[in-house]
Amino acid sequence: MEKSNFKNKFNQESAQQILYRTLLIRIVEEEIVERYGKPGDRQEMRCPVHLSIGQEAAAVGACYHLTNDDRAFSTHRCHAHYLAKGGSVDKMALELHGKLGGCLDGRGGSMHLMDDDVGMMASVPIVSSSIPLAVGAALSDKIDENKNVSLAFFGDASTEEGVFHESVNFASLKELPVIFVCENNLYSVYTHIDDRQPNRDLSEFGNAHGLKTIKVDGNDVFAVADAFKDIVWRAREERKPSLVVMDTYRWREHCGVNYDDHLGYRDANELPSWQKRDPVNLVIEAVKDAALMSEEQISNMKISIQKQVSESFDMAVDAPLPNPELASRFVYA
Repeated sequence: MEKSNFKNKFNQESAQQILYRTLLIRIVEEEIVERYGKPGDRQEMRCPVHLSIGQEAAAVGACYHLTNDDRAFSTHRCHAHYLAKGGSVDKMALELHGKLGGCLDGRGGSMHLMDDDVGMMASVPIVSSSIPLAVGAALSDKIDENKNVSLAFFGDASTEEGVFHESVNFASLKELPVIFVCENNLYSVYTHIDDRQPNRDLSEFGNAHGLKTIKVDGNDVFAVADAFKDIVWRAREERKPSLVVMDTYRWREHCGVNYDDHLGYRDANELPSWQKRDPVNLVIEAVKDAALMSEEQISNMKISIQKQVSESFDMAVDAPLPNPELASRFVYA
C-alpha cells in the first residue's frame, strides 16, 4: 500500500493490532516447526499439519473487520484463519496435541479447528467442502434478518470443484451476505495452477456468476484489510455476496513442517522471489515507515508473543488427555 494512503487509513491502534495478529500467526507456526516430529518430543503432535507461513497477510486482513458473531469457514490450512479470527493460542495448542481443553477437546486436531466463541464455525480438509457451509450460514442470517457476515476461505484448487460454482451461483441468486475468499497460492499439493487451468484470471469466476469481485495483493496485510473494509460493509449492510482473490505463496511443504524444494515441482527461483515480499517484513516496514511503532516496540512485541506461545505449547504437552469414555460423545450415527 502507498505510504500516503496507509497513513490516511490506519492509525496507531489499528496498525498495532494488525501487526500483532500477523506476528502471532508466524510465531505460532514457527513454534510448530520447531517442535513437530523432533527427536525426544514423544510424538506429542500426532495430527498432520498444513502451515500458512508466507500467507499470514491474507488471513489477518480478511478477518480484521469481523466480529465474533460473524462466522468463518476454513480448510485444512486453518491455523492462520483461526488466530486471525481471534482464536485462543492455548486452545489451539491443546487441540494440536489432542488434549482436553482444546478447541474440540482433542477430537479434531490441526485440520479441524473450530471455536464458536470467536465465530470459527468449521475447518474442513475436503477441498471446497466448507464453501457450502458458509453459504448455508449466510442463508440462515438472511432468514433471521440479522447483520452477521459469513466468510468462506478456500484455495485456488477449490475453484475446480463443482460445489464452488453451485455455492457461488446460489449465493448470487439469493443475494446472501457471504464473502468468498480465495487464497491463490498457485499450487494444489504439487501441481501448479498453469497445469490445471487454462490461462485465465480466477476473478473471472466471480464475474461469471454476477458477484462483485476484486483482486488484492495477498502479501500486503494493509491492502487486504483496506479492501475488506468495503467488502464486509457490503455484506453486512447491503446483504450482497462478493468474491475476493488474493495471490500469495506457501513457503513450506503442502503437508508438514519442512521445505520441499528438492522435489523439483517448483522453479528454483520461485520461493526466494516470494520470500522477498515476506508479509511479516512488509507489515513491519509499513508500521516503521509510518512512525507508528519503533524498532524497540516491535522487538518487545515479538518477545512478548514468543513467551506467550512457548508457554501455551509447554502447557499443552503436560495437559491431560481426554477420557476415552467420552470418545463417542457428539457421534450421532
